[in-house]
Amino acid sequence: MSVKFGLLALLAEGPRYGAQLKASFEQRTGGTWPVNVGQVYTTLDRLERDGLVVAEAADDEGRIRYSLTAAGREAVSSWWQTPVDREAAPRDELVIKLAIAITSPGVDSTAVAQAQRSATMRRLQQLTRLKQSVDPRTDLAWLIVVENQLFAAEAEIRWLDQVEASIARHGRPSAVQVEAAVPVEAAATGEAQQ
Repeated sequence: MSVKFGLLALLAEGPRYGAQLKASFEQRTGGTWPVNVGQVYTTLDRLERDGLVVAEAADDEGRIRYSLTAAGREAVSSWWQTPVDREAAPRDELVIKLAIAITSPGVDSTAVAQAQRSATMRRLQQLTRLKQSVDPRTDLAWLIVVENQLFAAEAEIRWLDQVEASIARHGRPSAVQVEAAVPVEAAATGEAQQ
């Protein structure tokens, strides 16, 4: 989740201090994406620089309250209406790990996949228990966070099944075969220099 837009969305509800923003951000996301107070203030400084928030004078305790500018309100409104770009997905360590394991001599890539499946199954069980403890009448935001993680864990297990099936069906390519094939395919799609 974008900390920047998360903070802007919280400020759209009214002015807040940095510590209040941190607490609200973590509470609304169920603590799934903790932010440190330094990250909050660094983000607020950037938002102020960009004209999206304005800082009030420090109070008697030295706390600074922030509020949205008109441009900040427009940015939040645009964020709500703009779908999240899934094409710019971050690198996934598990995908990288298995892609390299499959072509690395002496690495049992099936065992790597099975170890991950066991860990993901444990996580799935934890999330299922957690979901059962959430009262949607009082904590719907937390419930949707938990359900997102549940679906992601289920998808990862299905993908790991597919990885193992692909290894069984096609065998393991050698690193030489993969490295020889990639530049040709990348050149065909125009990605060779990236």
